[in-house]
Amino acid sequence: MTGYGKSTMQNQNGYIIVAELRALNSKQLDLSVRLPGFLREKENEIRQLCSERMERGKVELLINIDGSGVKAQYGINKGILKSYYDDLVAFSNENGVVPGNEILSSLIRLPDVISDHSSEFSSLVWESVLEAIHSTLVQCRKFREQEGQNLEKDVRLRINNIALLLTQCDHFESQRIEKIRSRLEDEIGKIADKIQYDRNRFEQELIYYLEKIDITEEKVRLSNHLNYFVETMDAQGNNGRKLGFIAQEIGREINTIGSKANDAGIQKLVIQMKDELEKIREQLMNIL
Repeated sequence: MTGYGKSTMQNQNGYIIVAELRALNSKQLDLSVRLPGFLREKENEIRQLCSERMERGKVELLINIDGSGVKAQYGINKGILKSYYDDLVAFSNENGVVPGNEILSSLIRLPDVISDHSSEFSSLVWESVLEAIHSTLVQCRKFREQEGQNLEKDVRLRINNIALLLTQCDHFESQRIEKIRSRLEDEIGKIADKIQYDRNRFEQELIYYLEKIDITEEKVRLSNHLNYFVETMDAQGNNGRKLGFIAQEIGREINTIGSKANDAGIQKLVIQMKDELEKIREQLMNIL
């Protein structure tokens, strides 16, 4: 099932995070993730999150982070620096030492004067990335739901069409048996004066043959499969594969009716049913 989602946000420190997700049809989940280098350690977590939501499809997730407007990740602890400076001045006065011009560069190297906020910034970025991914997945799911509603309407229509075509078989079924019986009796009548045959045995063989080409059971099973298909569509959960299996059974019964038909009218209906079923199968490739 296809899908698309895109989310752009800016966190409090100026990072602009863009998450974009594209999904195409596929029987299995084929996930591709493109991340900035410093987020590679989070790739497995991102993959797990996407796998839980997407389930199937050829999915590509792209995350781009723009840090051009970000404040510096390092800061000066002015209180500590002033404390160092005051102590140094006091020491110089007590010992008659005049501090040189390089005093500031020396003080900067002292412990805790420079504070590193990189871990704090990374945490804030990761939280924003997660938020962007969640938003994108929600958008993609809504996209899929809209597509799914359209697919549902189309599939229901074609299931109803098959059911309607099946009921039209009754018109030909009532005439088909009599036509076959009449044709066989006409053929045997043409040679009746030339050969001897057992009339009772002929009737038995005729009944056996007519039973072999009877399609009542196939029609009942096909009707049940159509009903089960609709019930499965109405059920909760992702039933795309199950619908595919039911469609196989529907096709099997349609093929059997066609092979037993021996009637041009029924054969025409069978062809129409096959056409509707093939369109259903194409749509099932897009259903989870």
